[in-house]
Amino acid sequence: MDFHLPLATYQAKYPGKYAALYHALRDEIVRGVLEKDVKLPSSRELAAMYGISRGTVNQVYDMLLAEGYLQALRGKGTYVAYRADKREYKEDAGEPVVLSNWANRLLANSDDRGAGIRRYRKEQAEAAGKLISFELGQPDHEHFPSELWNRCLYEQVRRMAVFPLEDEFAAEGHPALREAIAQHLRRVRGIDASAERIVIVNGSMQAIALLAQLLVEPGDPVIVERPGYPGIGRAIEAAGGVPVPVQVDGHGVVPQPWDSRLLFVTPSRQFPTGAVLDLDRRQQLLRWAAERGAVIVEDDYDSEFRHRGRPMEPLQVLDREGRVVYLGTFSKTMPQHLRIGYAVLPDSLHGAFAAAKRLFEPHPSGLLEQRALAAFMASGGYERHLRRMRRVYAGKFLQLQTLLQEQLSTLFEWVESDAGLHLFGWWRGDARTYAAYAAACREAGVTWSDADRYGMPPGLAGACLGFAHLTEGEMQLGVSRMKQAGDRLQADFS
Repeated sequence: MDFHLPLATYQAKYPGKYAALYHALRDEIVRGVLEKDVKLPSSRELAAMYGISRGTVNQVYDMLLAEGYLQALRGKGTYVAYRADKREYKEDAGEPVVLSNWANRLLANSDDRGAGIRRYRKEQAEAAGKLISFELGQPDHEHFPSELWNRCLYEQVRRMAVFPLEDEFAAEGHPALREAIAQHLRRVRGIDASAERIVIVNGSMQAIALLAQLLVEPGDPVIVERPGYPGIGRAIEAAGGVPVPVQVDGHGVVPQPWDSRLLFVTPSRQFPTGAVLDLDRRQQLLRWAAERGAVIVEDDYDSEFRHRGRPMEPLQVLDREGRVVYLGTFSKTMPQHLRIGYAVLPDSLHGAFAAAKRLFEPHPSGLLEQRALAAFMASGGYERHLRRMRRVYAGKFLQLQTLLQEQLSTLFEWVESDAGLHLFGWWRGDARTYAAYAAACREAGVTWSDADRYGMPPGLAGACLGFAHLTEGEMQLGVSRMKQAGDRLQADFS
């Protein structure tokens, strides 16, 4: 029988023999290579041709029979039942698909951050044992109470298998988790918010994107910090708005009488510099919002870890007019794959935000993790974990701060900070010398998060050094390498 399938090509694309054979056969039928009424080899014959089991062939035939691509005639065999369109097909032929303005704006400002991270991790793996990475977004996994967390997960798996899901349509999130967050915020941040005003989101970026869609009309100016989190600008541009970057100083964003109705700000710890917005500026921002009828989105991205002193009250606590949306996240305190964040919304925005969330997720995703996190918090395990990690991170923070001040203060102006999981320094030289220095450090086996990715003002450069995942010895080695590279650079440029 003259029968051939390009099975090797499909085996390179699909890991299992079943999947490879299924897609190879289906594609040959859809393309018309195997025409209607063509008889296929028996399962025994096809298995012998390609060195696969007869059971696998039977499974594939049964699936294609069920989908209508094949028909089995008793006593005669298996035949192709699908008639392919034999007209010449070109992928780019015909009228192009017309995208909406929103889709075009989204594509114009998209950023595959995952590709960069995957590339970085590959490079890091290749340099295992040599590289000291101060890159951001790498928490300490060693001290996480995995056993307790796993018990919470397993318990919720058992409950969800037995009891009906009363929260399967709760777009705002699992009620017990919202209540646990409300209690936590009252204790830790002084925010007196009811659970009804809290909406669970899949990380703070989802909340930012939804708020942009709800509050921004095409052409609207929106105030953003510079430097700042780049995802905010992309969300604004996708909604048709115009990000208006405003510079920050050692005390955070400088209030101005902006002609805007929306401001994104990180007052508790400016990202990425770490500057803390003082009380007077907070009050100025609230007055501006009241006068303009504006909304302030307060992103409190890593206030859980304060290493010394008392935290400043959030803007949300000072707000008396319902102008502030407070965003929080568990990304710094829980495993990275747990993408759970939350928004505390004023009454004027809660209904619209919940409706938008319901549109995209009528059945909320991650209910297992939401329920497990609620149980973890109710058990006291989350608070104990935070207390332990505050001690661990405070030690690393103070050590790295001392090392940087003692060995690298001639190269960087380090921003004074009392909290968070990274330290920020302004480069004292120009962009040319900074690029040379960063390249020399990479060659020496040290990397960090370049502040340029966060939209640095023209002519300025800076470095963000994360420390959560590093040991004391690794930090000492990394800073030592940075100092040696700096010494060589100064000698070259002198």
